[in-house]
Amino acid sequence: MNSAINILWFKRDLRLTDHRPLIQAIADGKPLLLLYIFEPELLADPHYAMRHWRFVWQSLEDLNQQLAPLNAKIQIAQGEALETLQQIYQRHPIVSIFSHEEIGLQLTFDRDLRIKAWCESEGIQWHESPCGGVIRAARDRRGWQRNWDRQIKRALLPAPTKAINSVQVNMTPYSPPPEWLEHHSAFQHGGERAAHHCLKSFFKERGQPYYKHISSPMLSRKSCSRLSPYLAWGNLSLAQAYNAAKNHAGQGEWERSMRAFRSRLHWHCHFMQKFESETSMQIRSMNAGYAEFPWRTDAQVNRDLERWKHGQTGVPLVDACMRALNATGYINFRMRAMLVSFLCHYLKIDWRLGAEHLASRFLDFEPGIHYPQMQMQAGVTGIHTLRIYNPTKQAQEQKQVDQFIQRWVPELSALPEQLRLTPWELTPMERLMLDSPLEYPEPIVDLQQAAKEARDLFWGWREREAVKLDGERILARHVMR
Repeated sequence: MNSAINILWFKRDLRLTDHRPLIQAIADGKPLLLLYIFEPELLADPHYAMRHWRFVWQSLEDLNQQLAPLNAKIQIAQGEALETLQQIYQRHPIVSIFSHEEIGLQLTFDRDLRIKAWCESEGIQWHESPCGGVIRAARDRRGWQRNWDRQIKRALLPAPTKAINSVQVNMTPYSPPPEWLEHHSAFQHGGERAAHHCLKSFFKERGQPYYKHISSPMLSRKSCSRLSPYLAWGNLSLAQAYNAAKNHAGQGEWERSMRAFRSRLHWHCHFMQKFESETSMQIRSMNAGYAEFPWRTDAQVNRDLERWKHGQTGVPLVDACMRALNATGYINFRMRAMLVSFLCHYLKIDWRLGAEHLASRFLDFEPGIHYPQMQMQAGVTGIHTLRIYNPTKQAQEQKQVDQFIQRWVPELSALPEQLRLTPWELTPMERLMLDSPLEYPEPIVDLQQAAKEARDLFWGWREREAVKLDGERILARHVMR
């Protein structure tokens, strides 16, 4: 039998710097297999799309380029994770597996339970390091802030600089689909070095007007950090981003922007902890009082859902945001909230019917943030302020919205600026004066009437005793007293 080895299992931690499992695995001294597994059940899961796997592949290529001078390489496999590890174990005794904890979907949680049971049966030590400031299986928030400070406000771990005692095992080489190898300039490029380039440009120049531009769908594309996909896939650790912001010697606008940015990094772990502490929110409302909420079930639900997914609702800002997201994998936070609000409040469509689509479009899809945010914006937690976003009001208030709409809804470019936000207000005479017929749909709903109905329904439901009762349970588990 071959000599015993350790395994470093990369998942959503595709970096070399500030990587605790990597440092621990190297320090252990045994021959080390660096491993990434493309799992069929994840590749087929509707939360993920080609854009995600292309980003992962780019990240792996970047890591292997950095590892080459260290005489190391990540071995890439495809297969069910437990079966892959078992096949390796048949040829090489595995002493230890090192990895980060994963705050993932139910299927990755179930997969980890199977692997944990197998490791225990075979006497393999599985060393898992915390994911940011999240506490595994925490039942409440006692000690949470102290843990966050300890995990995030610490000295960063350096990347390895000496040759790694790495090994390769007999395994069929993995060849990615050709689409993963294509470069798409509309999407951010994956990889640790791309992440650091993005980080530096934000703190050098782009981030100064961050607090002013964060809500604009147009200006946020440059002034927001754009670090979210690099944090989601682990090209950067949260500690790296926080330390960079904390050490930024800015004044005036810079100081205000850095405070706003650091607070959002704190929110990052706050929402992930919610999901870690209550993973059932992937499939049902965290507040049990909404179990019988009267979402639409009529024959037109699928038609309206498809129009929402493809940016054909007849509401310019909603459609521009969805089209931009579909085409680039990015839209800013406020507009994400508006998309969910439009789906759940104006169309009265169950948030679960839109969750997978948005996940598959967000290049920065992070399960632990996605589902708590979906429910909060949908208004089914019973503890958050209900926010019913008025798309027309948002379009009127945010900066450079007209340019944004012209970019993503070019059908409206021939209209006067004041009508590009509300094309349904065109009079018959104004339609006749257009050079060509307006090829843009009428609004899918009457915005004013739908908003009134949503306010009555959602606020009324929130007053139910069952909602209030479970709200107390939610506060006790997820809020720091």
